[in-house]
Amino acid sequence: MFDSLSDRLESVFKKLKGQGSLNEKNIRDAMREVRMALLEADVHLDVVKSFVARVREKSLGHEVMSSLTPGQQVIHLVHKELIQVMGGVNERLNLAAQPPVVVMMVGLQGSGKTTTTAKLAKRLLEKDRRKPLLASLDVYRPAAMDQLATVGAAVGAKVMPTSPGENPREIAKRALQSARTGGFDVLLLDTAGRLHIDTELMNELVDVSELVKPTEILLVVDSMTGQDAVNVARSFDEKLNVTGVILTKTDGDARGGAALSVRHVTGKPIKFLGTGETMDGLEPFHPDRVASRILGMGDILSLVENVMEKVDLKETSKLQEKLMTSVFTLEDFLAQMQQIKKMGPLDELMAMIPGVKQAMKGRDMNVDERHLKRVEAIILSMTPVERRKHQLLNASRKKRIAMGSGTSVQEVNQLLKQFIQTQTLMKRFGKLGNKGFMRGGIPGLGGGFPGAGLFGGNKPPGIS
Repeated sequence: MFDSLSDRLESVFKKLKGQGSLNEKNIRDAMREVRMALLEADVHLDVVKSFVARVREKSLGHEVMSSLTPGQQVIHLVHKELIQVMGGVNERLNLAAQPPVVVMMVGLQGSGKTTTTAKLAKRLLEKDRRKPLLASLDVYRPAAMDQLATVGAAVGAKVMPTSPGENPREIAKRALQSARTGGFDVLLLDTAGRLHIDTELMNELVDVSELVKPTEILLVVDSMTGQDAVNVARSFDEKLNVTGVILTKTDGDARGGAALSVRHVTGKPIKFLGTGETMDGLEPFHPDRVASRILGMGDILSLVENVMEKVDLKETSKLQEKLMTSVFTLEDFLAQMQQIKKMGPLDELMAMIPGVKQAMKGRDMNVDERHLKRVEAIILSMTPVERRKHQLLNASRKKRIAMGSGTSVQEVNQLLKQFIQTQTLMKRFGKLGNKGFMRGGIPGLGGGFPGAGLFGGNKPPGIS
């Protein structure tokens, strides 16, 4: 997300680096390019005009530290303004009401409401220690209720069954009663959507809202629709008084116009960003962190939170001990890869580390997950003894492993070569001690990445 905008802004700041000081001309030239960058990112015109005017005014007013260079001054001002445009602070889900807290999920068809409802239920269960009940009010889309039942079961949340012929209003009333009698903390209502906004849809949603008195009405919007997301948000808010927005499919949105427009134009906070189809793909929206990502400053806080939430720290500690003592087997190699996979796509993790995006300039940061699966298949096709003693792998064993994993003997050899290189690297770190180990980087984000170089060079698969 924001890749194209980040690249354009970086080129603007580079031009300012060679300037001796800020003056009206170079500020005007820089703001012209910032304006074009925002428009190309599909940011709403009103937002662009306001943003550029405020940055220009503050640049001319020298509301920055005198110790900064011209380029740093503009980056400083743009960073502050980006944070303000996106809302300033993270606005959490309001769960302070008398239980069951009712949350209505609304939006157009295809925006990802049902999947997002399950993702939110998982977050409520695991992060907030709440007990949610899910109910589908979508009586129009074939198998909509079955879909909610499936994704709800996948995250371990209770989904209220519905009867044929029930209308959305009846289901909503029954769901609220079931939540009360069943001791549920939160009721998530997955409402129906349409391909476009119409009177019938809005009237139905208004009726349901009046019946259940929701604490939160969350609008689920496909971020890839760009400025249309703003129009959708306005239309729903006029009828329902939306309390927050969830932007979905942000991993496929390279421009980010919706994220930079929704709050400024509608006044409604973005509460979460949705990524991918996995049930873990829902993260709180932090304007300051997103602004840092846009400007290539990384996002260490989110990276640390990701590690703390998804990585087994005890297992990682055991792995580190093995690395330090040089007792590192293919089983450990596989365990390391599986730990990293839990954290999400490697390209997203790398983008959170300050400086990595600039260092990888001109190189494809996308990692083909299929390559990692092939690495996993090769190791799993070995016997436990072979994983612990790779020296046993002669020609006939390699042929058997290749057949069992659906790969080639050449790929098995490439994996073994990469594993031995990693083993050698870890021995070197072990001799240097803990400080040397840390200087070598995070295992998995450098030479120690499982599968790095397996399909060409010493880079993670897919990076050229």
